[in-house]
Amino acid sequence: MADQPRLDHAGLSVRDLAGAAEWYCAALGFDRELALRVDAIDLDIVMLIHPAHGDRLELLHRAGSSPGPRPADPAQAALSHGYGHVAFDVADLDATYARLVGHGARPVMPPGDSPEPGVRMAFVADPEGNLVELLCRRPR
Repeated sequence: MADQPRLDHAGLSVRDLAGAAEWYCAALGFDRELALRVDAIDLDIVMLIHPAHGDRLELLHRAGSSPGPRPADPAQAALSHGYGHVAFDVADLDATYARLVGHGARPVMPPGDSPEPGVRMAFVADPEGNLVELLCRRPR
């Protein structure tokens, strides 16, 4: 295949754009890459980038938006079609889980073994209730 697509970023619509950007920067080490405004649809965007590996997370806010489904856990998220969570591979699952909870994340699933052999996982919900999966693919 001539064109080999790669994932550029994930987009997450949020109620509080500044608060969400602050949380993802403080809790997961992202930096603000740029801020944009699309006047035609009253949309504000903050693009975050991780300085170590370049992963990008686009936070979007549009006036008049309303909350969508906020599943309590991954099992409930799988009952609806569409995106259910965002996942991050981390070096120290236990420390990252504790750090996110310390930054106001709601504990959803404590660190433990994943169904995928050799992988550990955990889930939290960010301050707006969006599910965040943490994976550790590296040896303990």
